[in-house]
Amino acid sequence: MNSSLSEQRGGPLPNGQGIDPPGKVIAVRGNVVDVDFPGTIPPRYQLLRSAHSHPLVQLEVQSHLSPNRVRCIALTATQGLRRGAAIIDTGAPLTIPVGEQLLGRMINVFGDAIDNKGAIDTPGRRPVHAHPLALDKRKTEQEIFETGIKAIDLLVPLERGGKAGLFGGAGVGKTVLVTEIIHNMLKRYQGVCLFCGIGERNREAEELYREMDEAGVLDKTVMVFGQMNEPPGARFRVGHAGLTVAEYFRDETNRDVLLLIDNIFRFVQSGMEVSGLMGQAPSQVGYQPTLATELAELEERICNSAGGAITSVQAVYVPADDLTDPSATHTFPHLSASIVLSRQRASQGFYPAIDLLNSNSKMLSPQVVGKRHYHIAQQVRSVLAEYEELKDIISMLGLDELARKDRETVNQARRVERFLTQPFYTTEQFTGHKGRLVTLEQTLSGCERILAGEFSEYNEKSLYMIGTVNEPREAAVVV
Repeated sequence: MNSSLSEQRGGPLPNGQGIDPPGKVIAVRGNVVDVDFPGTIPPRYQLLRSAHSHPLVQLEVQSHLSPNRVRCIALTATQGLRRGAAIIDTGAPLTIPVGEQLLGRMINVFGDAIDNKGAIDTPGRRPVHAHPLALDKRKTEQEIFETGIKAIDLLVPLERGGKAGLFGGAGVGKTVLVTEIIHNMLKRYQGVCLFCGIGERNREAEELYREMDEAGVLDKTVMVFGQMNEPPGARFRVGHAGLTVAEYFRDETNRDVLLLIDNIFRFVQSGMEVSGLMGQAPSQVGYQPTLATELAELEERICNSAGGAITSVQAVYVPADDLTDPSATHTFPHLSASIVLSRQRASQGFYPAIDLLNSNSKMLSPQVVGKRHYHIAQQVRSVLAEYEELKDIISMLGLDELARKDRETVNQARRVERFLTQPFYTTEQFTGHKGRLVTLEQTLSGCERILAGEFSEYNEKSLYMIGTVNEPREAAVVV
């Protein structure tokens, strides 16, 4: 990175200079740096910079140890920093550039371009730390946000301006589902998409950037990444940086923003690392004692205003598939929809591997989605729940030993289960199935007809991995 760009990272200094007199490094312990100031010490979250080290070292004040000493967490590698080194107080917190020039670009937590397309020149910068929008400035109307994914639109409808969580362990399809939502939404979405990668693998970031470029939607997208190889301080702040950009497009340009976060657990994890480095006593299961507060500071900034809305879909890794883990339980209350991904369903080949009974949305009420949608969704849930109860009997005695009514329920449930699978555009090269985007009306009509017994004579496999319910009829696949 050239020196002129490095000097601008995090925002310009007041009048080009630091606040005199500079501080002095007292101790460097990995990513934790103690700095002594002879005059007034900087407040929490103030951005500090090394005066002479190369590469530039940037620090964020985390706590005050004494009237003259602060403890900081490094946002960059501390290589080259030594005791006695001069530290400049920038006089402001970490800032990030905002503006139309960010569209189509990939940046890091400082706003530096990481896509090899040159520096980004924007008219202004904003601090990454901000208060949530005041309650009297929020828009409270409830609107449905269609995704084109059958299982989500039917049973877990998303809210425009709401927060939806994708909960699941490793390898059950969280990132695939996020990228499919991006693909489905951007071509018919008039707003801006902002992808925030917290602790992302470099490979995932590169693949996502290439896919969005090939799909022709990169010009409406901003990508903010804090990668796995970066210090925990940078990964901890990248979520706030992404939200700052989203708030700019919502408040200044009055546009809707689709905010995709992958993933919230790595935000919690980086906060746990920062807490441990700062010497705080761990709380339940080793998490930081400030977990609830830190998560709320991030989540409560995602909301609607009179001019626009920030709609967020967040992947949430669940350690050991345990939904009682504190990282999951503290995330649940902030969400309007919780999409739980099941390893069992993934092993059975049901993709997306959404747990249809454990996933829920506060939008699924007759006042919001309408009586027809609500009634069909409740019928589907009822049939699937009955089938779940009958599985033990079927495994012991066989399907033929069930009463006629129960056999009809099982047949309906198995067909609905298969109909709610869907081939994705983002997995075409792996599955060989062409992707499908299904409207809500097509989903409701399909489930209605299956529950009415219209497809009872069709092989249940004919409903697997299709789009609309008319596809098996067109193929005339009959038992």
